[in-house]
Amino acid sequence: MLAGDFDLPSRDVYPHRTLQITVICKSTGHAGCRPPTDDTITMTADSPPLREVSENPHLQIPLPDGCTLSARVWIPADADLQPVPAILEHLPYRKRDGTVHRDELTHPWMAARGYACIRTDMRGSGESDGLMTDEYTEQELQDACDVIAWLCDQPWCDGNIGMMGISWGGFNSLQVAALKPAGLKAIITLCSTVDRFADDIHYKGGCLLNENIGWASNMLSYASPPPDPMLVGADWQTLWMNRLNNQPFLGSIWLREQSRSDYWKHGSVCEDYNAIEAAVLSIGGWHDGYRNTIAHLVENLSAPVKGIVGPWIHKYPHYAKPQPAIGFLQEAQRWWDQWLKGIDTGVNQDPDYRVWLMNSVKPERWLDERPGQWIDEPALPSPNIVTTQWHLSNAHGNSKTQGNTMDKAISSGLSVSVASPQTCGQNTGEYFPFTFGPELPDEQSADDKQSVCFDTSLLTGEITIVGAPTLAIKFDSTQPKAFIAVRLCDVRPDGTSALITMGVLNLLHRDSAEVPATLVPGETYNATVTLDQIAYKIGQGHKLRIALSTTYWPFIWPSPVAATLHLTEATLNLPERTQPDADNTRFEEPVTAPGWQTETLRESSSTRSTSVDDKTGTLITVIDNDFGEVKDCNHDLRNGSRVTERWSIHPDDPLSAKAELHWQQTGGRDDWHWRTDAHTTMHSDTDNFYVKARLTVVNNDEVILEREFQDTIPRVFV
Repeated sequence: MLAGDFDLPSRDVYPHRTLQITVICKSTGHAGCRPPTDDTITMTADSPPLREVSENPHLQIPLPDGCTLSARVWIPADADLQPVPAILEHLPYRKRDGTVHRDELTHPWMAARGYACIRTDMRGSGESDGLMTDEYTEQELQDACDVIAWLCDQPWCDGNIGMMGISWGGFNSLQVAALKPAGLKAIITLCSTVDRFADDIHYKGGCLLNENIGWASNMLSYASPPPDPMLVGADWQTLWMNRLNNQPFLGSIWLREQSRSDYWKHGSVCEDYNAIEAAVLSIGGWHDGYRNTIAHLVENLSAPVKGIVGPWIHKYPHYAKPQPAIGFLQEAQRWWDQWLKGIDTGVNQDPDYRVWLMNSVKPERWLDERPGQWIDEPALPSPNIVTTQWHLSNAHGNSKTQGNTMDKAISSGLSVSVASPQTCGQNTGEYFPFTFGPELPDEQSADDKQSVCFDTSLLTGEITIVGAPTLAIKFDSTQPKAFIAVRLCDVRPDGTSALITMGVLNLLHRDSAEVPATLVPGETYNATVTLDQIAYKIGQGHKLRIALSTTYWPFIWPSPVAATLHLTEATLNLPERTQPDADNTRFEEPVTAPGWQTETLRESSSTRSTSVDDKTGTLITVIDNDFGEVKDCNHDLRNGSRVTERWSIHPDDPLSAKAELHWQQTGGRDDWHWRTDAHTTMHSDTDNFYVKARLTVVNNDEVILEREFQDTIPRVFV
């Protein structure tokens, strides 16, 4: 995503000091541009020399159906004489002004080490032809396969292909690998998923994530800017208008698929892990919504696979935070050299699973760094990780807190009702933080007070949690539709409550996500809630806490009628690591290419506020992310982006829930400017969701397009 891609280190830092090559990045000298940086790149004596890199900002790749994709390419200048492997990154996020920041940090560095780096705009995006109709379509994946086939035929490519990407690019790297196109030998997938229904931004545990409407609004906005006339020529406006007139509102598509249907199975590689034969390096972060994928791939792939999880948000790990960042480019080069060049780099001897074990810290909305240490497991499942059982009980009555305990001893009995106000969940944080701003989980005590909590006694020793905890429950419900949210918290000696990990389950999905079944009020059921993967050390003198709620706003859309759950059994299954923490994992320090030369026209900022309307009692959460505006110092293209989100709900009324979002994109050059505004709203009653969106496009102060989207979508399973 574009958001948050402007906070980065400005200099390479290489760990070796043997041979020096100086690379000077020169801007065009515009006033206000970041100054040229003299980046000293050092190599060990036995490293091959760096190759001169040639760049093409608009390489046109023909597809079999006549569509042409635009690619930005970094390639060794002598590749026609010495062909190289190619690495493909296939995205809808506009290579010219969208992902340019991270592209400039990454692809030139790898190209200098003997790779052709190909960054394509997907069909219907950036400077490419055609139309985009949805995410991860058969057409998108076939286009990637056709690009791979085209690359294999080029005289500068030796026929060995890799594919990589973060988020969307991480998803389609896995999905394309499952199609086994000739030439694709390895992939690097970051912040991705193996299951599009259970573990993406649409549904989680069968619950409707508010990120679903948020991302739909984002994509309506993000797909609306024009191609760059400097690259595509006189037909740029025809291409732009064709896209705008045919652009779908994806939120309606996603909202109609409320169970794990064939729609979601498409592209979910967990349907057949054995379909992937390419070597897979999977990377993620504990502060990202896609933290579960890495363990799933390591545990289930038969192809060569390694996994790395740091403390990061939704970013590439050579400039991610919270720190420590790692030398991702060096790790990537080791991976590509092994599988695309046949050089033994030792990656086969790396532990299968390397993760940052986080220490307890006082929770904050943002953390620049996260104390802890790297640990490693040779394989998953690991003999070093055992499951312990903690039984929830409330021997002293049906209280939210008084007498509720969690202990390894056999439960002395449980009878507790869970019924939360609709405002519970305010301190959870974003599904996938990416702004380097106030998006992490906050102190949990306010949400704990609106939940039913079970605490252990003070711990007499450390507990190291590595894996995905689960909570098995026996329950009945007062309503046919209900969900449960489960938070595992670290109650620190200073009294603060820190979120360790969480999970949610739409109780209609208790037995099957493919065939959900409503609840019969008063009837007893069993269910298991799986919490997100984590690596966390909780110290002596702390307490573990399980917090249960029937609401989780604004993370999840509420059930149509407030439900009360009655629990009679509950057992926490906790994955505890028994091996001492003396592990051998080390990573090199981060390095990058010199980076994007820009002039800042508007600084970025990120704020979040919560207030209560004095007249109505409605709780209102407002999130403002201004991603700033910059001008490219080489070709003068401007681009800016901002979003305001407003989430409102009354504590006693689930049908008062409302989402309002406004995305704006701006761009152009000194003699040309454009703006797009995407406004989206959603509310619901007991039977339907009501979605509206409006896209307005302005070119040189003239409104050239206004489109309205309006839909009523039945509530079936949520």
